[in-house]
Amino acid sequence: MGIRVIISGGGTGGHIYPALSIAQALKRSVPDIEILFVGAKGKMEMEKVPAAGFQIKGLPVAGLKRSFSLSNLSLPFKLCKSLSEAGKIIKEFRPDIVVGVGGYASAPVLWKASGMEIPCIIQEQNSYAGLTNKILGKRAEKICVAYDNMERFFPKEKILMTGNPIRKGIRPATAAEKEQARTFFGLKEGLPVILVVGGSLGCGTLNRTMFSLAERDPQEYQVIWQSGKGYRDSVIRFFESRNPGFNEGEMRTLGNIHNCDFISRMDLAFAAADIVVSRAGAGTISELCAAGKATIFVPSPVVAEDHQRHNAMALVNQDAAIMIEDDKAAQELIPAMETLVSDTSRIRMMEENILKLAKPDASDVIASVITETLSLERNV
Repeated sequence: MGIRVIISGGGTGGHIYPALSIAQALKRSVPDIEILFVGAKGKMEMEKVPAAGFQIKGLPVAGLKRSFSLSNLSLPFKLCKSLSEAGKIIKEFRPDIVVGVGGYASAPVLWKASGMEIPCIIQEQNSYAGLTNKILGKRAEKICVAYDNMERFFPKEKILMTGNPIRKGIRPATAAEKEQARTFFGLKEGLPVILVVGGSLGCGTLNRTMFSLAERDPQEYQVIWQSGKGYRDSVIRFFESRNPGFNEGEMRTLGNIHNCDFISRMDLAFAAADIVVSRAGAGTISELCAAGKATIFVPSPVVAEDHQRHNAMALVNQDAAIMIEDDKAAQELIPAMETLVSDTSRIRMMEENILKLAKPDASDVIASVITETLSLERNV
């Protein structure tokens, strides 16, 4: 008999790509499986999931804005409607098991499914669990985690150390692959490379830092800079101010700085880079571990429970990364980048330490947890 699975969550690439990795691992292990994604209407999963070949349904759920916003007043109504619609989706699809990967849609789907006595699994990406997952963890069968000491948040007997799923093809690059990657991005030979990524939506702090760096026109290194689709207009205005009449394309170049809105071949970007500057989302950290990259993290200060700083510190405490607070980035980030990219011995040490934390087979392990949990449920 076939298996029917709902995978719920999204909002950012940090939730979507791990969810897709789990789905693809499930398809490899159970070819006749039926998988339905449930995401949030208007979020990027509504585009990315169908593009990957999976069906998705959207809920009207939204997150709480941390600054005052009238849109917050509608949240209780959206949550009630999302719970109702989640219940209808579950009744229509009749899943054997539900997997929550975090993001706006995950909570109402897991809440309704557990209330209907459908087994649920939580994939907690961060080192500091959010309030919603802490509540839902009491109702879940298993909780797949990527960090130690998660019994602070969840029942110990439910926790499984699986790591976070990552996109395929991310691993330490060979010397030949590094050169191929640099050719792909049109980089110069002989100059070290810094990769700056602010996530799929972009990061104002990192973008402002790159504006400052571009004004200096560095000659000792070169940069690949993903600025995010949300900052496209401001980045184009900056490039036009520096180079009137420039030809807009997928990759924009000013001196040794190469910019694009979104990097689809992140495996090649990691391969080309000597060091990385990044936010500290859990999915990104897991990919950096798998790629073995020396990294400077600038955690976002506006995420729930300050989880990005906790994520980054888990690596800093093992000499596997450097962290700079967001409010200090304007003064400290460029000097830290330039110091690290010129220190090959420290880069090698950080690469060795971060690689020890990698769990590249996390998707397959989580897929096994899902199928084994379902087998146990069916045998009860």
